[in-house]
Amino acid sequence: MSANYENAQPQPTDLAALKQRQQKAWSSGDYTMFGAAFLIISELLCEAVDLRSGQKVLDVATGSGNTALAASRRFCEVTGIDYVPALLERGRERAAAERLEVTFEEGDTESIPFPDASFDVVLSTVGAMFAPDQEKAASELLRVCRPGGRIGLANWTPDSFTVAMNDVFARYLPPPPGLKPPARWGTEEGLRELLGGGTKGISTVRRSFVFRYRSVRHYLEMLQTHLGPTREAFLRLDPAQREGLEVDLADLIGRFNRSGDATMVVPGDYLEVVAVRH
Repeated sequence: MSANYENAQPQPTDLAALKQRQQKAWSSGDYTMFGAAFLIISELLCEAVDLRSGQKVLDVATGSGNTALAASRRFCEVTGIDYVPALLERGRERAAAERLEVTFEEGDTESIPFPDASFDVVLSTVGAMFAPDQEKAASELLRVCRPGGRIGLANWTPDSFTVAMNDVFARYLPPPPGLKPPARWGTEEGLRELLGGGTKGISTVRRSFVFRYRSVRHYLEMLQTHLGPTREAFLRLDPAQREGLEVDLADLIGRFNRSGDATMVVPGDYLEVVAVRH
């Protein structure tokens, strides 16, 4: 998932208002059309945490269910939560189509609606990292994981294509002040600060997801049509600004693109994280 690009400037403590804007943005477009490509990240994460049949698994900020579905394929007892009902409905549709058993429920990363130590494994794929209150989100991931259980995360790194793209959007629509950068979750230092006190150890592997599209134009069309926050960002700009943003994004993609032809083949690095709960 990408960061919020709303053109509002709330006070740092006005997180409830910020979340309302985020929810509205993520309800726009059709994230499944964009995010389904990330399924490989989810499958690798489920292998990294060494899921076992019958384990109780929670997928936090599940979106349209990539990681929840991957866990269900391993015959786990899976629940996926997100604060955007439209995305949960898409997850239910996907589970039904594949005849997989997943429970999708509305829930906030910063206030997970389950008791302490409810799950053997807690997962989040480029999702929890975008919670505005990072410390609260981290404490909730730890709280609902049982002692000895595992927390598995996939988080974009600070030098990744996705973070660089977010920075381009931020030049046109600055994010709210006072928020810590989501890419903090993509560093070992940040993870130690956020999760270290509640874990026996944290292991990380740097991986690369490859964005593959027909062309740069095709990717820009996806951003403007299906990815809610970027779609809303384009809509908030006037025509001249939209044109400038497209030019800047195309330039960025050109620097990352390694296709050698008219297609887009752009690696985006992320940190795969496995933490063992105290």
